[in-house]
Amino acid sequence: MTSHSLPSLNKLDRLWVTEAIRLREEYAGPLEDAEANRQARQAKDLPSMIQHRALWLARRDALLDSLNNWRQSIRLTGIFLALLALFTGIGLGIAALGDSHQPVNVFWALGSLLGLNLLALMIWLLGLALNRRFKKSTGGLLGRFWLWLAARLARDDRATLLMRALLSLLRQNNLTRWLLGTATHSLWLIALGSALLTLLILLATRRYGFIWETTILSEDTFVFLTQALGALPSLFGFQVPSLEQIRLSGVVNSDLEFSRQVWASWLTGMLIVYGVLPRLLLGIFCYSRWRCGRRRIQLNLSLPAYRLLADRLQPTSERLGVNDPAPAQLPTPGTGNRPISGAGAILVGIELDDRLPWPPESLPETIADAGVLDDRAQRRQLLETMTQTPPARLVVACDPRRSPDRGTLNLITELSHCAAQTRLWLLPAPAGEVLDRERVNDWNEALERLGIPYASNSPLNWLEHGHD
Repeated sequence: MTSHSLPSLNKLDRLWVTEAIRLREEYAGPLEDAEANRQARQAKDLPSMIQHRALWLARRDALLDSLNNWRQSIRLTGIFLALLALFTGIGLGIAALGDSHQPVNVFWALGSLLGLNLLALMIWLLGLALNRRFKKSTGGLLGRFWLWLAARLARDDRATLLMRALLSLLRQNNLTRWLLGTATHSLWLIALGSALLTLLILLATRRYGFIWETTILSEDTFVFLTQALGALPSLFGFQVPSLEQIRLSGVVNSDLEFSRQVWASWLTGMLIVYGVLPRLLLGIFCYSRWRCGRRRIQLNLSLPAYRLLADRLQPTSERLGVNDPAPAQLPTPGTGNRPISGAGAILVGIELDDRLPWPPESLPETIADAGVLDDRAQRRQLLETMTQTPPARLVVACDPRRSPDRGTLNLITELSHCAAQTRLWLLPAPAGEVLDRERVNDWNEALERLGIPYASNSPLNWLEHGHD
């Protein structure tokens, strides 16, 4: 990742990763971010700086890989829940009508098809009202279950962090209810749609009779309920049983032949108007609000973590050298952290002895001599210059008589991040001295861990021409 461009992530993903880094540092303490901050300072404004820093850290710590795994888990979980909703709807349709050997109790069938859906819908609407009144984010139990199941399926320690970061980011921008609401209504729409399709197939291929039964309610109650509930579907062309048809359907062993199609139309209309249509409209509404809100989503710079970070990204001075405990594993200059291209060639030495002749004699004019880095100011100036104008090739010369301490290795890693290609040159000992073989082996092992090519022979030909 170069200092001038963000990874190929959309705006939501960049903010999502940034929030994940904030939460991680909030619970685990500040991360080692000297190079990340230096790269981030190339951005023009503070929000971009914060995102650059977070994405650099996320790539270094493999959080972006976890994001990809989490997204895959979301897709797989979504497919699983969609199939579950599909078969649930089929089961509801079959359970509502039965096997056609016995008459269908119309209100029992209606309760089977719409009862749980209407209860869930009332809970969602209540949650939406509470959100407006008490500013509590909600989005439906199915939507939250989807995220939780995806985090479990990812089997990654960072998956839970990513889920919390997503919910936190959405909550800050008042988008939780719209994203989770879209997921919730979509799953219910699949279930009700499959129930409707099953209902139509069964009504088209089997012969059903419809009745109503009661022990404690009066006949007038059923007449009123049937006609009142059927008033709205009738506006869409669905039939409503007449008074005589309703009364005869409550008589045992009555002739139901003439009212079969009317009751089938009434039941189908109830499922569409009170089940499918509300979920479809609410799903479209939530999705449109989500799309509009997604375009306006942004970081909440008023958070304490970002206010402190602003001072660190725009400091008057910067600490260099070894200031923190040694990490368990040194960072490596993976290709994802290097510029993919650059211009020119640079030769630089790190803490070279005065007895070593430097720079090499007859240094070609096409190679820029960056001198010897002996103090923090020189290091910072070179890193800033290379960050703004990455070279195509870089050779770092080191004295193998010195131990490869962590500060030197970190500096080599930072320099390699600013060049398209990097090689390390272990200089020969001055005349009359012999190199310590054990110390040279330490250098070889350290550089192999960093993944940087090294040699004891002069790499100037490679540095000038790009080949040996």
